[in-house]
Amino acid sequence: MPKRILTGTVTSDANTQTVTVAVERRFTHPVLKKTIRRSKKYRAHDENESFKVGDSVRIIECAPRSKTKRWEVITA
Repeated sequence: MPKRILTGTVTSDANTQTVTVAVERRFTHPVLKKTIRRSKKYRAHDENESFKVGDSVRIIECAPRSKTKRWEVITA
């Protein structure tokens, strides 16, 4: 099974080697036919601590790194 790749914005870099990334998805409501925006936060591993709040990054699924980290930052 291929690993998922998501694009989002860094919302927090307070933890060591970890960034919080907000990923927004847009979809059409099945009944109302309006475009709806939903966002979800993912905690991702940032080995070199090179990303700061506001950066646009791509994250990829990986093996669990901690209790909450299941993603890695791959590029800006």
